[in-house]
Order: sequence, then structure tokens, then C-alpha cells
Amino acid sequence: MTRLLNLISRSASLLPASDRWDSLFDNWNLPALFDEDSTWMPAFDIAEKEDEYLITAELPGMDMKDIDITFTEGLLTVKGEKKQEKEDKDKDYHRIERYYGSFHRSFRVPEKVETNKIEASYKDGILKLILPKAEESRAKKIKVT
Repeated sequence: MTRLLNLISRSASLLPASDRWDSLFDNWNLPALFDEDSTWMPAFDIAEKEDEYLITAELPGMDMKDIDITFTEGLLTVKGEKKQEKEDKDKDYHRIERYYGSFHRSFRVPEKVETNKIEASYKDGILKLILPKAEESRAKKIKVT
């Protein structure tokens, strides 16, 4: 909190100049919906449980057949393409904010996974992946005597 207060000089007005305000958010490394090439990047959540990894992704408006998932040597890759329906020539669009196109995301899984038991489901625009940890990768409790 002290760092934020030091950015605003005492002689400044209540709202800092726009360059100071914008600089607050420069180094946060927040995920973007688009990368530098304006490629769509859907949001992914990754959670670890004792015996599995749970990965969820928001892929609204996509068909299940347009999603490709592979797991090779500890690397999970999710690819997909959101296709634009059809162009409506009768409408005069002033702005289109929905994005269509392909995406590609890869995640390194730090432990061994039982690849033959990986589950994937897709419902209401949410992709859910369950990656069960291999028995030798699971944490074991050791009783102290």
C-alpha cells in the first residue's frame, strides 16, 4: 500500500495524471483475451487436488467437434477454432466485438498423469478436463512413530 501512495505526489490532485494511472497496471502480467497478433486466447483455470488436476476453460459459442486436445510427454495442448456463423448482408454493423478464429494453448503438467484415464467434457461453453495423477506421483502421508 505504501508503494501506491508514493506514486501520487502530495501536490497532485485527487486523481493522478493518466500516465501515472496507466503505469499502475503495466507490470501486472494479467492474461489478455488477445495476444500481440490479435489471436483469441480463452481463459483457463488450473486447480490441483490431491489425486488429480482439474482444468476448465471458457469456450463460448464453440462446437465440441472444433476442439482438439492432446497430452504428450507431460504437455497438455488444447486447440480450437470458433467459426463465424454467416455474414448477414442486411445489417449495417458499426462494431463487432465477438471474436472468431483459432487458438492454441499448452500447459506443462509437473507430475506423471494416468493418460488412459484423462476425462474431457464440454457443456454450456465450459470445457472441463480431469487429469488423474499417477499412483507414484501422489503424495503419501508418512506416520511418525
